Amino acid sequence: MTTSSSSQRIGVVGYGHLGQFLVHRILKDGADHGLSLAFVWNRNPDKLKGVVPDDLILDNLSLSATRPCDVIVEVCHPQIVKDFGLHFLSQSHFMVGSPSALSDSDLNQKLRQAAQMHGKTLYVPSGALWGGQDIQRLNDSGDLKALFIRMSKHPSCFRLTTDLLSGCTEDEGRRVLYRGSVAELCPLAPNNINTMAAAAVAAGTLGFTGVQGEIVSDTALSDYHVVEVEVTGPTGFSVNTVRRNPARLGAVTGSATYNSFWNSLLVCKGHGGRVYLC
Repeated sequence: MTTSSSSQRIGVVGYGHLGQFLVHRILKDGADHGLSLAFVWNRNPDKLKGVVPDDLILDNLSLSATRPCDVIVEVCHPQIVKDFGLHFLSQSHFMVGSPSALSDSDLNQKLRQAAQMHGKTLYVPSGALWGGQDIQRLNDSGDLKALFIRMSKHPSCFRLTTDLLSGCTEDEGRRVLYRGSVAELCPLAPNNINTMAAAAVAAGTLGFTGVQGEIVSDTALSDYHVVEVEVTGPTGFSVNTVRRNPARLGAVTGSATYNSFWNSLLVCKGHGGRVYLC
C-alpha cells in the first residue's frame, strides 16, 4: 500500500557522512516534504549524543520494529543489509544505501522474496549513477546487450578489502586496480562501487556477473571522482557518459551524491512488493 506523504516516518541506519546529511536534512526540511524521523541508529551510539534528540536514538537495531516507520534507510555497511535486511522488509520499505550487498545472489533472492511477501519495496538509490532509469528501460525492453562502468578516484578515496593499492605513491598517476564482473568487484571494494551495484540492479538481465566494471586509482583526481558508463544495445546502438563528481581527498562519497540520496528518499512512498531503482 502506498503510504501518504504526510506521514512518512524514516529510520536512518548509520551516522557517517551520508547518514549525518540525511538526518540533518530531515530534521531541517523534512516537514516541508512530509518526512519525519522515526529513529537513528549508529554502531557507536556515543556519536549521536547531543546531536540527535535522545528519544530518536535506537540503541539496538534488532528492536527497530518498536519504532514504527514507513522507510528504513541503510547508509553504513553491506553487512547490515545481510544481517537485518529481511527484518527491515518485514515491517517497512527498505532503501539499501550499500547495494554492493546484493552481489550475494542468495541474499539478493531472499530480499526480493521478502519484498514480495510483505508487499514492501526494496529501494536501490541511483547514487552517482547517471542514466540508471534509461539503462533499466533498455534492459526491460530486452535490448540491453552489455554494460561497462569505470570508476576512477584518488587512491585516498578507496576503501579496499585487499592490498590492490600496495606501493601506491603520491605521484604515481593512473593505475587500473581491477577489472572484471561487478560480482567480483563488490567484495573487493564494498564501500566504493555502490554505483556499479546500482547499475547491475538496473541491468537485471545481465546482473552482477554480466555487468563489467573497472576501478582506477589516479593521483591526479584530487578534486573529484569520475564515473564512466558504456551502454551497448542492438544493431550498433551505444551510449557513453562521463560524470565528474566533486569530492575531497579521502572522501568515499562525492558531494553530488548526497543530494542524489535525498532525492531518492523523496521517491520512497511505496511501489509494491518489488525492487525499485530510485
